[in-house]
Amino acid sequence: MKLNEIRDNPGARKARTRIGRGIGSGKGKTGGRGGKGQTARTGVAINGFEGGQMPLHRRIPKRGFKNPTRADYVVVNLGAVQKAIDAKKLDADAVIDGAALIAAGLLRRAHDGVRLLAKGEFVAKKLKFSVAGASAAAIAAVENAGGSVELLVKKAEPEAAA
Repeated sequence: MKLNEIRDNPGARKARTRIGRGIGSGKGKTGGRGGKGQTARTGVAINGFEGGQMPLHRRIPKRGFKNPTRADYVVVNLGAVQKAIDAKKLDADAVIDGAALIAAGLLRRAHDGVRLLAKGEFVAKKLKFSVAGASAAAIAAVENAGGSVELLVKKAEPEAAA
């Protein structure tokens, strides 16, 4: 076998149908578009139209909604913070906040704030966090190690009915 003898298998590549090239091609005259009318013209796309039947996007019930004011928190795990401290990318004595995590390369941007989660190996070391939110397990893990977590976003407590 030589490189110049390499060929596709027969039928591997199908030639495109050349429409509008005479009656003998089978796709001449109207070019597979039927008779006259809107769909015979160019630039027409009646998306979702099902011939008068109720379209699928209107038959299916609508569910939920997208909250435009929802806060977008970036998640950081304690295990990742510990790895950054071990790699000397984060200073364990300074306050660990969004800016420090971005400088260490753990985050690209802080969005609406950083949320601390307790996933991963966490060595007992006194750390001070200043974050928008944290899980109960993350707060417990940091406080058990002698550290502290300052939450920047206060949760609104439900008011008692009068």
